[in-house]
Amino acid sequence: MQFRYVATGLVLALALAGCQRTSYSPYSDLPAQPSQPAPLQAQPVPSVQGGQLPPPPGTAGSSQFPSAPGANPAMASANAAAPPATALDIKKEAMVGNWRVSNSGSSCDMFLTLTNLGGGSRGGTRGCAGELTAMGSWDVSGKMVQFKNRAGDVIGRVYKSAENRFDGTMNSGQPVSLSR
Repeated sequence: MQFRYVATGLVLALALAGCQRTSYSPYSDLPAQPSQPAPLQAQPVPSVQGGQLPPPPGTAGSSQFPSAPGANPAMASANAAAPPATALDIKKEAMVGNWRVSNSGSSCDMFLTLTNLGGGSRGGTRGCAGELTAMGSWDVSGKMVQFKNRAGDVIGRVYKSAENRFDGTMNSGQPVSLSR
């Protein structure tokens, strides 16, 4: 019985001895390299001149590019929307969950969570059309709930009009309401 243990130990020792590294490395005979390269010598730099470039030939002061876009009055009025005086106070925690959305005669589902996403909380829609398909987050601002797209831009706002009911508009002017 003891011979079997000795034989097993001997076989294991021979197997492990065969795993030693015996190969030759061609890099072992190379001379030692310095740890850092030599510093570079500074080169002279010509002086820099500044000035205004002349206009491109043939333009004579007029630009080939259109003028910068101005503010869109429809968007400005949508962004400046304020809740009516009858709007009720909103607690963010009370908004969490599933909501039935009515938008332009159709209905769909909206899901709101408290999971942080950029400048708001994660939210989304199912079965919606139009601007609500791009909803990615939401936030409470004063007495308004703002719906935001995935880029963080506000796409609509609602205010609390009754218990478990919110009314408002999308940036396009379409009315929207939420209820449970």
